[in-house]
Amino acid sequence: MTVYVLAFVTALFVTYVLTPIIKRLAVRVGAMDVPDARKVHHGSIPRLGGLAIFIGYIVAVVATMSDLSSVMGLIVGSIILIAVGVWDDVKQIGPKTKLLGQILAAAVLVAFGDKVEFITNPWGQMIYLDYFSIPLTIFWIVGFTNIVNLIDGLDGLAAGISLISCIAIFTVLLQIGQSDLALVTMALAGAACGFLRYNFNPAKIFMGDTGSMLLGYTMAAVSVIGAVKTAATVSLVVPVIVLGLPILDTTFAIIRRKINNRPVFKPDKGHVHHRLLAMGLTQKQAVLLMYAVTTVLGCVAVIVAKVNILVGIALVAAILLACVIVATKLGVIAKDKAVLALDRQRAQMAGKDNK
Repeated sequence: MTVYVLAFVTALFVTYVLTPIIKRLAVRVGAMDVPDARKVHHGSIPRLGGLAIFIGYIVAVVATMSDLSSVMGLIVGSIILIAVGVWDDVKQIGPKTKLLGQILAAAVLVAFGDKVEFITNPWGQMIYLDYFSIPLTIFWIVGFTNIVNLIDGLDGLAAGISLISCIAIFTVLLQIGQSDLALVTMALAGAACGFLRYNFNPAKIFMGDTGSMLLGYTMAAVSVIGAVKTAATVSLVVPVIVLGLPILDTTFAIIRRKINNRPVFKPDKGHVHHRLLAMGLTQKQAVLLMYAVTTVLGCVAVIVAKVNILVGIALVAAILLACVIVATKLGVIAKDKAVLALDRQRAQMAGKDNK
C-alpha cells in the first residue's frame, strides 16, 4: 500500500508546485478562456492546467512503477493526446482535428496490443468481438475522452469528479489484482487533487481540453488494459458506473439538442450544472452536490464489482431510472422555451390554414 500512497503524494506535490508556473506560461502564450454567453465564469482565465496534471501524473508513474512496459501504450497515447490538447488550448483547433487526434491516441493503445477482444455476459458466457474488437475499443476510448471534457463546466467539477472516480476504480483494480493499473490510477488521482487546489471555485486556472481529455482517456485506457489482462468485464463496467453522471449528462444533451432541432455538437446551457445554477445554487453548492452523486456512484461501482453481476445491473437500473426522473424535473431533457413558443406559433398558423 505504501507505493500507492507514494504515487498519489508524488503526483499531488509535483502538480501543486507546477500549476502556478503553467499558469504564467498560459498567459504568455495566450491560452486564455474568455467568457461568453454559455460560460459561467467572469474574466479571462488561463486554461492550460492540464499540462501540470499530466507532468505530475507521469512523474509519479515513472518514479514508482518498476516496469513501464505494461502501460507503455497508455503513456505514448497520452503524450499524443496532450500535444493535441495543448494545441487546442493555445490555438483553438477545429473539432474534426481534435477528434482525429483522439482517434490516433486510441489507435496507439490498440497498436500496443491493448484491445477488448471479448466480454462476458451476466451469465458468464463469453461474447467474442472478432473484427469489431479494434473499432469498438477505439470508440470506447474516444467516447470517454470526450465525456470528461463535456462535464468541465464549473470550477473544480471535472477535477473533483475524476478524483473520486479514480479512487473508486483504484479500489476495484486492487480487488481484481491489477497492481500496476491501480498505481496509474492513484497517480492520476493525486495529480487531479493537486490541481484542484487552484481550480476549485473561484478558479485561478482551468485544466482546458489538455486536462479533461487526459483524464477521460486514462480512465478509459485503464479499463481496457484491465479487461485484457484479467478477462474481467467488471473493469469495463466500473468506469461506466462511476462516471455515470457525465455519461448521462452527455446522453441527455444529445437528446435535448435533437428535440430542439439543434446540432448535436453545438454547446448549450442545458447541462445538469447549468440547471442547478438556474435553480439558485451557487457554483460551490452545485459542484459539491455533483461530487456527492459521484461518490454514491463510486460506492455502487465497488459493490457491483463484489456482488453478483445481475444484482449490480438491477441496482444500476434503479439509479438510472431515478436520474432520468430527476433530469426531467430539472428540465435537462426538455424543449427550450423558444422552441416551445415556435411550436405553438406553428400550431396556430396550421389552425388558421385549416380554417
